[in-house]
Amino acid sequence: MPESQGNPSQTPSQGSSRGRSNHGRRGGRNGRGPRPKNGPSEGSGDAPALNGTSGSAAPTQQNPAREPNQRSRGGRNRSSKHQIGVSGSAPNGARPAGRRAFGGHLTSATEENGESSNAVSSSPASLSADAPEFVPGQPVVSRSKVANFAPSRPKQNRPKLPKSTAADLATRIHEDISNANYECTVCTDEVLRTSHVWSCTLCWTVVHMKCAKKWHSNQMKKEEPQSAQMQNDSSWRCPACNSKLSDDPGTLMGPEQSCFCGKNSSRKLCRETDYENGWSCQDICGDLLPCGEHMCEMPCHSGLCGECPVRVDATCFCGRVSKEIPCSQRDDAQESYSVSKEQWFEGTFSCQTTCQRKYDCGQHECSQICHAQDENPAHCPFAPDVVSHCPCGKTSLSELPGYPRTSCEETIPHCDKICEKKLPCGHLCKSKCHAGGCGSCLVEVDVSCRCGRTSEPRICHEREESRPTCARTCGANMSCGRHKCTEICCTGEKRATERQAARRRNRNAAPDTAVEAEHICIRTCGRALKCGSHNCQQICHRGPCASCPEAIFTEISCDCGRTVLQPPQPCGTVAPECRFNCLRRPECGHPPVEHHCHPEEAGCPKCPFLVEKWCACGKEKLHSQPCHLQEARCGKPCGKKLKCGLHFCKKLCHRPGDCEDAALEGGECGQTCGKVKMFCEHRCQNSCHGQTPCNETSACSGRTEIACPCGIRKQEVRCLASSSNPEPTRPELKCDDECLRQERNRRLAAALNIDPATHTNDHVPYSDETLALFKETPTWCETQEREFRVFSQSPTEIRIRYKPMPSHQRRFLHVLAEDYGLESRSEDNEPFRYVLVYKGPRFVSAPSKTIAQCVKIRATQEAATAALAAAAVRPPVPNETEPLNAFLLTSPRFGLTTDEVGVALAADLSQQPSLHFKIEYLPSDEVLMRATVQYSSFMSAAGIETALRALKKAVADRVRSQEIAGNVFLCHVDASDAITRREDFGRQDGVGGWSAVAGRAAAKKESAVAAETSPVKGSGRRLLGLRKKRVEQPSGQPWASQLDGDVEC
Repeated sequence: MPESQGNPSQTPSQGSSRGRSNHGRRGGRNGRGPRPKNGPSEGSGDAPALNGTSGSAAPTQQNPAREPNQRSRGGRNRSSKHQIGVSGSAPNGARPAGRRAFGGHLTSATEENGESSNAVSSSPASLSADAPEFVPGQPVVSRSKVANFAPSRPKQNRPKLPKSTAADLATRIHEDISNANYECTVCTDEVLRTSHVWSCTLCWTVVHMKCAKKWHSNQMKKEEPQSAQMQNDSSWRCPACNSKLSDDPGTLMGPEQSCFCGKNSSRKLCRETDYENGWSCQDICGDLLPCGEHMCEMPCHSGLCGECPVRVDATCFCGRVSKEIPCSQRDDAQESYSVSKEQWFEGTFSCQTTCQRKYDCGQHECSQICHAQDENPAHCPFAPDVVSHCPCGKTSLSELPGYPRTSCEETIPHCDKICEKKLPCGHLCKSKCHAGGCGSCLVEVDVSCRCGRTSEPRICHEREESRPTCARTCGANMSCGRHKCTEICCTGEKRATERQAARRRNRNAAPDTAVEAEHICIRTCGRALKCGSHNCQQICHRGPCASCPEAIFTEISCDCGRTVLQPPQPCGTVAPECRFNCLRRPECGHPPVEHHCHPEEAGCPKCPFLVEKWCACGKEKLHSQPCHLQEARCGKPCGKKLKCGLHFCKKLCHRPGDCEDAALEGGECGQTCGKVKMFCEHRCQNSCHGQTPCNETSACSGRTEIACPCGIRKQEVRCLASSSNPEPTRPELKCDDECLRQERNRRLAAALNIDPATHTNDHVPYSDETLALFKETPTWCETQEREFRVFSQSPTEIRIRYKPMPSHQRRFLHVLAEDYGLESRSEDNEPFRYVLVYKGPRFVSAPSKTIAQCVKIRATQEAATAALAAAAVRPPVPNETEPLNAFLLTSPRFGLTTDEVGVALAADLSQQPSLHFKIEYLPSDEVLMRATVQYSSFMSAAGIETALRALKKAVADRVRSQEIAGNVFLCHVDASDAITRREDFGRQDGVGGWSAVAGRAAAKKESAVAAETSPVKGSGRRLLGLRKKRVEQPSGQPWASQLDGDVEC
């Protein structure tokens, strides 16, 4: 920004600031106010220097005086009562005596009267002798008034606004500058909105830019630095805070910029420099225009000068039209001959009219558009020497009748051939040889619709006039991704289909942004913005909407008002979090819980104090109830009789009057009736109907039991009793095989003197390994056993997969599955190995006893065994007591395999489907066929021996007939496949089994001690302390006669 051209030694408060730099066009307040009525503008560049070294012409008339304490708005360019001669000389060219000029020097007491303002003062500045003594704390005594003082200007009362009291410094500075309440620290004049300012980067004090530069230059001109270090120190001190600063205030100027035309350049403040648009000097451009003849007459401008707008005289090529046209509309000049003027000229444009000049024949005229002319007329194109063929050009005129032609007026003969000239559309002309143009193409072609899906036949020359349109809706995705194109027969559908197909082929590539012009969505987005108050007004787009562009210009405070966000704030800004405590007090009167300030809807924390309160029903006074709890509940049923008079309220503790039937009318409640019906023993299931009798017209839906004659088999059926059918007919349940088996077992137990009520079943259906693993982790094993039982009872579940677990847990699952008859296997590798259990053909049902029960039974058995062993030493039990459980084939055939034995005896062994035989060779070259059952609870060891004895005859006959082995015996095999007992060679088949049982029953009763310790033959179990009851029956009648011949188990 150019500075004032006055003496450089003047202070910032003196002289005009911009008078000469503005070419005298602005004056008044800081060079911008209105001119005085009777005088030149103030603040011009002709103002005299204040130090008396240079002067300028004085104004012809004095400016009116202003109020003593009222300063000029722009600062220091107007004279006042206390400052005359600052920007202009005193009236009549004399400066009043005793006045000071704020330039750092005191003026002399007197000045020569009548001295011209343009003359340079010859006397140096000196102290005034009549200056009053300065006393600190006392008002300054003004000097003697000048007699010839200009009349004062009428007072202008301007309201004085108070200083700003804003919370932050920036707001206070802005408000004070706006209200003209901010003074420059250097010149003590107001800093206004229109002032050029500089601010300190430490204390943020704002001063005039010119004052800051002057202050900086004065400090840089200090002479005789104190040390060499200060010579290298270029810092200066802030006029307000006296802090050291290194930035030169002059460095805030922007770079030197050339104008658009390049003739002038300027340098302005950085903030005033237009870096984007540049500037114009407003001089004439003067660049050569594209025509090459004229110069640009526009003021200095940006960009190209454009076409030449100068209008010039021009003549058309044919010479008929002459007019003024813009220079830029002229074509290239062509030499042409004017027939009317008989002279040559230059044509520069076409008049677009037909030439109509006669050919040399004098009969025909030129039909071309305005063109350059020759001096001689052109040769006639219809002359005989020019036309040598028919109009289509395929036949020579010598071959046609009428040859030769003698003049151009004779008709040109036509041939009979097809024209076949190429038309603009690309087809050939189908007409016969003709003169003139070929006309329109009449070929029928298929024209596709706009989208290209369908086509219709059209005449060739009409296809561009009206294109067919199909009824297909486009449906392509628009550029926003939210909408679809609803255009009928859209021209961009095909390209949209190709674009979407390419995107599907390359899914991992970045989405292509090139969308067809037809599918650019131009709707307004309209989605709700995050602020919740406005909608997005941008064109429909992909992805999330931008932040709300609106702003909030009011303060946003917390609920208590102690934390405030100053405007402006983005729209949607929520109230700030307050670090102060909430001021609300609880209604209960207890001390509040300390918590931070929060919105009203959040609610304060609930009162944590414990008090005594009566429950809602009023039956009990509850202690230690939270204070914030509105209603305490004792949790007991209400128990009040309802309106029906039959039922009682089952609702838990509630307010009085809120019983179940509070919302019902009449003498009814919402409970079930429950009264016993008249025609059956069931209760009424209808809704409560008060004291009225139950409606039994419909059949009773209750369930009742029917039983077979023996009472073992039972079944539930619908009751069906009603008032019309008091005793309904129910199906008769007959006894089945289970009933017969139970009856048979009952009679068998009676025959063997066994009491089923007191008999205990101590069979353990689990292996010893299962029991041992169960004892290690009983809790976990019980959980797995429970899952096994649920899985076994479910008819829909086929397999169960366990999560990965350690090997000892997987081992328990495998042995338990074996006891249940389930199949199991382990899969995957460690540490992810897991167990899969599924139902196979061996599975029937789960054991009736749990593992925990069997552990107790086994413990009882071991304790009893140990007690018996300690009580007395008994003779060892003979091997004959061990039941037989296998076939032994002696002297097998040479080369006999176990598979051959199984195939040969399969038919005979199938008679006992509950038995499974394991066939293997013993070291003694004997074949062992061990019989096992899936569950030991289904068949006892004695039952296995009985079944083997029943099979022995058939097996022995098959072995002999096929010469499989020499002989067949029954034997007992222990767990290690060792034969502990063989069948007696002298014992005959059929002896034993139930015959042995009958023989033992018919024998004499042994002594009491022997009866207590002797085992039951064939049962495989030792019955301790079991005494047989005496059965009185007629002598001579065997006990087997009481079984009616039924001796099967």
